[in-house]
Amino acid sequence: MKSSKNRIEEFIRVDHAGERGAVKIYEGQLLALNTLIKDENLKKTIEEMKVHEKEHCDFFEKEIKKRKIKPTKFLPLWDLLGVSLGFGSTLLGKKAAMLCTASVEEVIDKHYQSQIDQLDSNEKELKKKIVKFREDELHHKDIAYEKGATKKGFYFVMDKIIKTGSKIAINISEKI
Repeated sequence: MKSSKNRIEEFIRVDHAGERGAVKIYEGQLLALNTLIKDENLKKTIEEMKVHEKEHCDFFEKEIKKRKIKPTKFLPLWDLLGVSLGFGSTLLGKKAAMLCTASVEEVIDKHYQSQIDQLDSNEKELKKKIVKFREDELHHKDIAYEKGATKKGFYFVMDKIIKTGSKIAINISEKI
């Protein structure tokens, strides 16, 4: 059985990696939108969502330092994969870019809910933040579907690939 301290360290490590990954995905999407793809409305939507992800990432960055938790050793790889996923999904078009957000947020919704269910009264502030961040992520998912995300045809496969990759990254980042 894992100690409460170890579990909290895993939560913070993986959430830091995940929120940083979200920022990197949006950076990749914005790179495509600032260079090859011109869609000012999509760019504005992504910039707005990136603000939340940056806020989330900054919170976990502070928690890592405050609690002296080692971040995942895979951060450089996650950064590269996040930017690549964002850039690549945007090159495939608006539906793919928005599906990327929706797919990731659907995984994060379950991930954060699991953490909320496990956090005890000793971690009121952390729990409060994760509840708020989960609400932000659900809002991003709703925006993504409003802006054209779909799981029809090829997008069904893309959704499965993104979700599988996200789950693998979560499992690795908790431990290493």
